[in-house]
Parts: sequence; structure tokens; C-alpha cells
Amino acid sequence: MKEYLNHILAQISVELNTVDIEECNISMDEAIRMIEFLQSVLRELRERFLQCNSISIQDEIHFFKETKPRILSWLLYFNKVYTIELKRPNGSNIIQKNYYENELDSLTFYFNRNLDFYQYYRSCSTHLDEFYFVRGKINIRLCVDSSMFISDTKFSTGYDFKAAKILSNEILRIYLNKRLQHVDRVCGYGCESSPGRLRNKWTGSKAAAIELGYGLYAARVIDNGNADIRDIMMGIEKLLT
Repeated sequence: MKEYLNHILAQISVELNTVDIEECNISMDEAIRMIEFLQSVLRELRERFLQCNSISIQDEIHFFKETKPRILSWLLYFNKVYTIELKRPNGSNIIQKNYYENELDSLTFYFNRNLDFYQYYRSCSTHLDEFYFVRGKINIRLCVDSSMFISDTKFSTGYDFKAAKILSNEILRIYLNKRLQHVDRVCGYGCESSPGRLRNKWTGSKAAAIELGYGLYAARVIDNGNADIRDIMMGIEKLLT
């Protein structure tokens, strides 16, 4: 099983390298491809795991505390990225900025709702591992979510999903902050927020600047072609002034 897990993790690493995760420049098609790939990985992983005739308590804890959440977190991440971009409003960049900020707020809301478990998991505590990461050990006194009662009890403890959600939200936070920075650049915000930063000056004609703005809009090279012409021209105006 260990050799198989190493193979799976290596395969996931190869697939992740095909997506621009560092700059968070992920298209919806790429997100769907990664979702389908990770779904197939988890299905195969479930079959392999259930074929194990015997598994020690420590191995089971490690699987549901470390291995499965590591894989599931990427599935949750790409699914959320796809959902966010699918529902992203097609209005001005101010509206999009508010949209991304609301998504960031939802991460904080989830963190506050699961603060006890988050602190336990992030502090690498182990004294409750047999209740959190061993199947059939659900304890109502540990603030059980109702979703645990309908989860796959053969391949989940309930808390492996929460662990994956914590990992996923940390990557998602980076994604949302990157998107906000991108919106700021398009709007022309933040040009004066960096002390000592060299500011370039437009030395061409105003007509040439306007033509540049329309050219950028027509080429659909900003925000995957979803940038509003008004926002682009606001950026051009900022450059002129």
C-alpha cells in the first residue's frame, strides 16, 4: 500500500505541475480537468484501501489524518476555484473586487466555526486522533457535523474531510489574494502604495493611449478576456495622469 501511495502522490505532483498554481492563473477548463483526474484518483484509492485485509490503528490514523486529506484538499481547491470563477460577476472590477473579498470572508467564517479542530490539527496534537481519524469512532461531544451521518463510513471518519478543508482553504486564500492583486493592477490601484517605487510616465499622445486601451480590450489579454472596457480605460487614464 505504501508503494502505491507514493506512486499516486508522484502522479498528482506531475499533474499539478501542468497548472500555474504559483501565479493562480487557472482556467476553468484546467480546473475541470484536475477535478476529474483527482476524482478518479480517489475512487481508485478507495478500492485499494478497502482491499487491505488488516490495517493497524496507527496506519489508519496516518491515512485519514495525512494521506487522504492531502489528496482531497486539491480536489476541494480546484472545485472551489471552478465554482468561484463560474459565478464571478461580469461587471466592473470594483464589483469583482468585492466578490473576491466576500469569498475571503467565507474562509474566515469556516475557520471561526471550526476553531477547536483547526487548532488541534495545526498544532499537530495527537490525543484525540482515535476519535478524529479512526472509522466508527464518532463522538457526539466533539461537535459532529450532520454531514458525518451520511458520509462513506468505510472510507471516511468525517474529520478527514475537515482536515482536507483546512488545507484547501489555505491554498484558496493565496488564490483569492492573487486575484485581488490582479484586479487592483487592472484598475490602476496601488500605484502609489509602494514608497520609493519608480513610476513610469506616458510620453505618447492621448489618442495613442486610448487606442492602446481598446487594443487590449479587443485582444482579450486582461483577466482572460473578461475585463470591462471601462476598467481598462480607467487604468489608461491613471497612466496618463
